[in-house]
Amino acid sequence: MDIGHCYLDGNADVVEFCPHNTFHHVLAASTYTLQEGDQPSRSGSISLFNVDLGDALKEVHNQKVSSSMCLCLDWNPLATSISMGLSNGSVSLISLEDTKTSILREWKAHDFEVWATSFDPDQPHLVYSGSDDCKFKGWDLRDGPSEVAFQNSKAHQMGVCCIAKSPHNPNTLFTGSYDESLRIWDVRSISRPVNETSINLGGGVWRIKNHLVVPGLILAACMHNGFAIVQVNGNEVKVVEMYNKHESLAYGADWYKGSICQQDKKEKTIVATCSFYDQLLRVWVPENEII
Repeated sequence: MDIGHCYLDGNADVVEFCPHNTFHHVLAASTYTLQEGDQPSRSGSISLFNVDLGDALKEVHNQKVSSSMCLCLDWNPLATSISMGLSNGSVSLISLEDTKTSILREWKAHDFEVWATSFDPDQPHLVYSGSDDCKFKGWDLRDGPSEVAFQNSKAHQMGVCCIAKSPHNPNTLFTGSYDESLRIWDVRSISRPVNETSINLGGGVWRIKNHLVVPGLILAACMHNGFAIVQVNGNEVKVVEMYNKHESLAYGADWYKGSICQQDKKEKTIVATCSFYDQLLRVWVPENEII
């Protein structure tokens, strides 16, 4: 069931629901615009939406935050800030107060585009990043973010495009890549993944999101093949549902982190997705019962 949709002001690549209890209804979307011609330019912006089932989607704020392209973002689980990956290889920390944004700090993290950035929900001073340079890195904000805490440059054969910490195991972390492999890591020994599982969903695994309640349930943005909800048990992957109402590259996806009940008292699972070239943002409810 579709709740609502809208078109953004640039190529859409990320959507993220706020994890904080009083702001679960706030949805952040990032876009970037590339102007070609005699004087080419790039810009990245963040839009904030109020997701209300009665009012569908309502944009409450839009701001250009960089002259580079915004490629990914993640909410800090313990503060009103966002980490953002940029096309110039930098990671930026953005502060949000009263729906206004400001840059807290920014540093050069990679040699190429930063496709993935993520706070560690169990150690929020730690930020992970992944890039087109095939490197997976960690940054300790207490020591100054320009000093890398760890890096792995051997595990991924192609660009690292998504990073997701398991909400059910504080030591488990997932990374995704163009090579269509889902790598599972133990953060206590980050030198090599403990498991590599090939997920054949008909497209590169651009974004993955773990469900907060159901262990092993993952929402995946599959680039050329829409969006998928899959159940992962060990090395087994079962497709629960496909969503193909976007007409362009499937890039951004996230689960709503609050609790919304229907009239029959059953909880409703809500998903936000966005696609690239058509600049489309959708909020919807899976057809299959998830919880």
